Amino acid sequence: MIDIEKLDFEKLNGLIPAIIVDNNSNDILMLGFVNRESLKISLETKRVTFFSRSRNTLWTKGETSGNYLNLVEIKSDCDDDTLIMYVNPVGNTCHTGEYSCFNINKSNLKFLRTLFDLLKDRKEKMPENSYTTKLFTRGENRIIQKVGEEAVETVIAAKNNDKKEIVDEVSDLIFHLFVLLVEKNIDIEEIIENLINRHKK
Repeated sequence: MIDIEKLDFEKLNGLIPAIIVDNNSNDILMLGFVNRESLKISLETKRVTFFSRSRNTLWTKGETSGNYLNLVEIKSDCDDDTLIMYVNPVGNTCHTGEYSCFNINKSNLKFLRTLFDLLKDRKEKMPENSYTTKLFTRGENRIIQKVGEEAVETVIAAKNNDKKEIVDEVSDLIFHLFVLLVEKNIDIEEIIENLINRHKK
């Protein structure tokens, strides 16, 4: 995951700042400090452990609250003296009970990228008993038909003015639009960049 020996612990007297990021949303959760020992423990247990400067001791986030930070990935900056630690948080992170120590509201937008990548993987591997596999197997026309059906159902839900129904139908529509993009070999980034360019105009 990361080579501890390459990190520069000398600049801050044996410590390195670690920015904690929600792996599911890319939201910044908190900033803590790690030393060699706490970083090794984090890597071994897959639960983030810090060094407390005020108490001069190691502490595992969540050891009293149960709100652990389950480690996914660690990246260092270009000088190897600062870390980003991607985590799957259990519960809220801040000691005040808030999701983030930086007063950030949780965002799940990254999940759209995760879903899109999953659909690309399904197209490549075509696992059995998968609804997506059935769509890809039946071909482009069936996928286009499903997008049309979900678009119509979204319009009907909107006319009915039923919030839950609208949320359900829009979810179905986005899912099938993603399947169509994968089928046409168009990455979601192309759509995002196109929207950004339109916005600039």
